[in-house]
Amino acid sequence: MLVNLRSDTQTRPTEEMRRVMAAAEVGDEQYFDDPTVAALCERVAALLGQEAAVFLPSGTMCNHIGLRLHIRPGGDEVILHRSAHPIMAEAGSPAALTGAMINPQDSADGTFTADQVRAALRQAGNRYQPVSRLVHVEQTTNLMGGRVWPLERLDAVLDAADAAGLRSHLDGARLMNAVVASGVAADRWASRFDTAWIDFTKGLGAPLGACLAGSAKLIEEAWRWKQMMGGSMRQAGIVAAGALYALDHHVERLADDHALASVLAQGLAEIDGVTVDPSVVETNIVVFGVADAFAVSEALRERDVWIGALDATTMRAVTHLDVNRAGVDVALRAVADVVGA
Repeated sequence: MLVNLRSDTQTRPTEEMRRVMAAAEVGDEQYFDDPTVAALCERVAALLGQEAAVFLPSGTMCNHIGLRLHIRPGGDEVILHRSAHPIMAEAGSPAALTGAMINPQDSADGTFTADQVRAALRQAGNRYQPVSRLVHVEQTTNLMGGRVWPLERLDAVLDAADAAGLRSHLDGARLMNAVVASGVAADRWASRFDTAWIDFTKGLGAPLGACLAGSAKLIEEAWRWKQMMGGSMRQAGIVAAGALYALDHHVERLADDHALASVLAQGLAEIDGVTVDPSVVETNIVVFGVADAFAVSEALRERDVWIGALDATTMRAVTHLDVNRAGVDVALRAVADVVGA
């Protein structure tokens, strides 16, 4: 029995999702001739409280284009958490594709405060410094354990950004996990941002795709950057149908992933040699410590349990559609065997 806890990106489309995708009505989405893509973009824009949306191949491209919409090459700066995806998992794209300076913020849970934003602001008119331009928020906080931003803290951060004339961008790769965990609607989380996006390939279980939303003017500009980055997808209704199916059928079930992650964290806490605090597990990501994460990951893989190492002493396990309680029990036994060996 293979238990794949490397990421919720490991989900595979269900048989019913595959049938819906195969039957999708399609057209050339670059000419706005694909009715399924159009329906998805309209739905996501409404879901996030924005005017318009564009369908993109990946959430990473949503971040690429989102930053490019707001950052002027040549010294503009983005304020974000040190663990955020553009820093940790986008191959240096803020520098290579946007020319952005990075102003990383620190905290134990992947969020930051309005005071940190104000402290990070550059002196206006100082020709020796970069220009503070953008605040970037990741919801949920991926590498810091899938934490949900407290709504009051997020509002305060956006208030500080607005007061300073900064733009704002929401990396909503797991926004729907935050919605389910908090009970706060997606548009309440996303509508205040200049740009926001959601991914369909993680807990929602679609094979690819994400939608970037914003004002009609910004999304019109986003189409140009999509073209420049090679994002033409033609008869993309096939995959957009999977995303629509996911929004219809796979959102509420995210609560099952959250409950399973809690079981996993509680089980890990009982294993000598594993360090984890189950009380901070809010969604589907469990980050825990071991003495040698790379060795443990390799040994677990030999037992058909896949859990990735984030660094020398930190591991991340992510529950998703393709993992059930039996799989978590198998994983816990394997971790106990490996760590205790």
